[in-house]
Amino acid sequence: MGRKVYSKDMMLVLAATFFYMASPMLVTPLITGFTESIGASAGLMGLVGGLMNLVSLLCRPIAGNLADRISKYKLSFIGAVFMTAACVGYVFAPNEVVVVIARIINGFGFACCSVCMATWMSNMLPKDKIGSGMGVYGTMNALAMAVAPAIGVSVYQTFGYRVSFVIALVFSAAIIVVIQFTGNKGEPETWEPEGKDDASTGKNCHADTKKARVSAGHAVSGQRKRLELIDVKVIPIALIIMLFAIPYCATQSFLVTYAEARGLHVSVSLFFPAYAVVLIVLRLSLRRLFDNLPFHIFLLTSALSEFLAILFLAIMENNAVMLLASCFLAGGYGIMSSVCQSTAILLAGKEKRGLANSTYYIGLDLGMTLGPMIGGALYGGLDIGWFYPVLMVTMPLAGMVYAAAGRRMRGK
Repeated sequence: MGRKVYSKDMMLVLAATFFYMASPMLVTPLITGFTESIGASAGLMGLVGGLMNLVSLLCRPIAGNLADRISKYKLSFIGAVFMTAACVGYVFAPNEVVVVIARIINGFGFACCSVCMATWMSNMLPKDKIGSGMGVYGTMNALAMAVAPAIGVSVYQTFGYRVSFVIALVFSAAIIVVIQFTGNKGEPETWEPEGKDDASTGKNCHADTKKARVSAGHAVSGQRKRLELIDVKVIPIALIIMLFAIPYCATQSFLVTYAEARGLHVSVSLFFPAYAVVLIVLRLSLRRLFDNLPFHIFLLTSALSEFLAILFLAIMENNAVMLLASCFLAGGYGIMSSVCQSTAILLAGKEKRGLANSTYYIGLDLGMTLGPMIGGALYGGLDIGWFYPVLMVTMPLAGMVYAAAGRRMRGK
């Protein structure tokens, strides 16, 4: 009998994954308005809106190295404490300075949890189940991204900003509670030199060498890894997910404004819930294919899907076309976010999965940062009709990155 794939510890990590994503996703659509309500300028509102992702981007190399050096439980606990502290700051913030500080703290905590949870989950999966397992992991992220903003906006409309932030605080505290029940604490992977045969006896000396290191007071875990900021092998994957994320994040930031500027009578509020529902269905139905199909098949189909999503957004005149766009965007960015993450993990090897995840998230953070910035430049500098046609160029660019990555990546 093979071991059970989804153990109790995996289910706990998946629950913690939902909570770590739900907390900032609840805050994100509210934080700029809240900052304005306590006296911030328009410029500071924009800074506050993007500050968490910026801090997270800068902290990911640190978090990635830590994820390979200390237990995933410890790093998740540290990240959850920082996220909880940030939410306390939001709840009691008397002015915008406290909000800025809280956003910085939130960014560090989010970087720790995002890298750590993904690495923790991947290390508990058999190698031949990483694709499907990380697809389920991504589904929890998608579920949090769909549910949390809806909860936050609903509570805000009824009770105000600060009560909404209390819900985010509960989500962050729930991470701390859930991970206490894990048996697998996600200790770092160790490296052992291969055993070698003694020339005179022909015996394997690996065990004796290990014992000698212990008696000499040396760590059995092998050579100390040097500090690395990124995993070079994962850079093409990071660039590809960045290019897929740019149109998604530009849409996330500007869809309402785009529809208003074009005078479209569409229900924009339906777009992202529909996206989340389709994404969950796709990830669950395709989970076995994630382990069996090569990367280039997903890249080709997802690039085509996202290209069609951008095209439908460019020509949409009604809700039906808008919902078609949301479905194709789920097949594009939504699927590739899971495929790229699992591919990054496999490229790096088990002992460097933390660094691989941090490199992947650097690409994702760049896409999340550049998407709104490029969207703003297009909105302010071109006729609104060119907004989405210009964004179409990202899909051919993703193909060019893959073509330039070389045979090594394609072989993997």
